[in-house]
Amino acid sequence: MRDRSSGVEVDVVERFPRSAAAAAYEGRDAAAPSAARAALGASDPWHEAVVDGVRLTYDDDGDGMPIVCLHAIGHGASDFRRLRAHLRGRHRVIALDWPGQGRSGADHEPPSAARYADLLGGLLDALALPRVILIGNSIGGAAAIRYAAAHPERVDRLVLENPGGLDRADRLSRVVIGGMVRFFAAGARRARWFPGAFAVYYRLVLAGRPAAEQRARIVAAAYDIAPILEAAWRSFATPAADLRALVPQVVCPVLVAWAVRDRFVQLRRSAPALRGLQNARLERFRAGHAAHLETPEAFESALDRFLVGR
Repeated sequence: MRDRSSGVEVDVVERFPRSAAAAAYEGRDAAAPSAARAALGASDPWHEAVVDGVRLTYDDDGDGMPIVCLHAIGHGASDFRRLRAHLRGRHRVIALDWPGQGRSGADHEPPSAARYADLLGGLLDALALPRVILIGNSIGGAAAIRYAAAHPERVDRLVLENPGGLDRADRLSRVVIGGMVRFFAAGARRARWFPGAFAVYYRLVLAGRPAAEQRARIVAAAYDIAPILEAAWRSFATPAADLRALVPQVVCPVLVAWAVRDRFVQLRRSAPALRGLQNARLERFRAGHAAHLETPEAFESALDRFLVGR
């Protein structure tokens, strides 16, 4: 496994040098986000916390057992606007913007699930939250797995929406990651064709009609988020991105809410790792990557049952 993972890293990371725009996300001060990027982030007025030198913005409303929502790469806290409204009568709901996304400042480290798990822990400490429920989509789900495995005493329940890190490393994964690195590198250098191609791509990522408005916001920010997407996809090629050995260490109840139309994070390839969860239920949704955005009513119904133990 180690040799294979190392092969992936060399094949993708060394063959495709970082674009200057992606490199700029590492070790620079935060500039004010563009209007398009800010539209994906926490609502005005938002909250802020500084964690390891990174200014993180987040939404925070409601009362009760805290639920922390972790978005997919290139998205933002606004992904969870409807879900916050659904839950805040029963829970305190926090939705943050990852670094360099939404309204948050840039990071001095490149994006990865490991880095995001560390920032999540710092935010929970800053907010004095000893125990929470985590909802994580994509890289947010991968960060949630890492945090729940390392800190089981602090995670009451876990909701995973198409998390990364559960697939095996093989030739197909190398080809896909390499292709996505090249695609987002073109966006980072502002290739003229990129916005149109990105719009087509996002019709696959967020295929459900209820996600149309959020999809349009993401597409409008294509050039702004391309560098962070490039950097994140590079991280998916590293050995640290493989979370399969951590899965059995997750001991809390888990709802796996899988968007079965996902072309990139596929259930059939992640299923062997998911079977390692000790206390999990799997629910399938006719969605492309984010069930809470694409099939919100079905997702909310499944989540409500899970939260009350039914």
